[in-house]
Amino acid sequence: MEACIMDGKTKKCGAVSGITTVVNPISLARLVMEKTPHIYLAFDGAEAFAREQGVETVDPSHFITPDNIERLNQAKEAHRVQIDYTQPIQKEVKLETHAADGDSQIGTVGCVAVDSHGNLATATSTGGFVNKMVGRIGDTPIIGSRTYANRFCAVSATGKGEEIIRGTVARDVAALMEFKGLSLKEATAYVVEESTPKGNVGLVAVSARGEVTMAFNTTGMFRACATEDGYTEFGIWPSPK
Repeated sequence: MEACIMDGKTKKCGAVSGITTVVNPISLARLVMEKTPHIYLAFDGAEAFAREQGVETVDPSHFITPDNIERLNQAKEAHRVQIDYTQPIQKEVKLETHAADGDSQIGTVGCVAVDSHGNLATATSTGGFVNKMVGRIGDTPIIGSRTYANRFCAVSATGKGEEIIRGTVARDVAALMEFKGLSLKEATAYVVEESTPKGNVGLVAVSARGEVTMAFNTTGMFRACATEDGYTEFGIWPSPK
């Protein structure tokens, strides 16, 4: 598993990857941010740090379920890398589907928040792809790719990691607001619709003024937001125009 967290006011951040025993990777990423001089710990070093800090851990077998084994076998049979909940490929259906471009491969837990003073924060975690190459690190722990916050906005993205790394998706949203004066909606629209290949990215973002956007160029994206005045919004598929 991988995770990242960032404080927009201070730009302090923490990230971990290669985690196999930690129950809540974002909590560990926060400890990296708060308790070490570093930003990013991975694999054995991250696991050792978790034990030192006394975070909740379990045996790696806790995360191995019959469903996960089935999905791994499915991915191997189809000769593809996929996300946990990718729909099984029917034998009579050709493999050339949107999944080849990342459309059904998107599965991440991310959140953004702003307080009454305009302070922003973001955090993201993921289990990554099924059947990926050993040693592959995705975009989640790379600051500015999937996760970024500053005094203008906080962003958490989801999608095909390699495309998000190439596009520095989260940082680009913040940069467009900071250097071009775009609104949050304008900045996210450009990044999602213009600069990232279709079927590869979705994101949630909030500005210091409390503006919220949940944009994606995929078939759908699990998403929700809530404000202190009781407003809520949630969805999976594109909202009616």
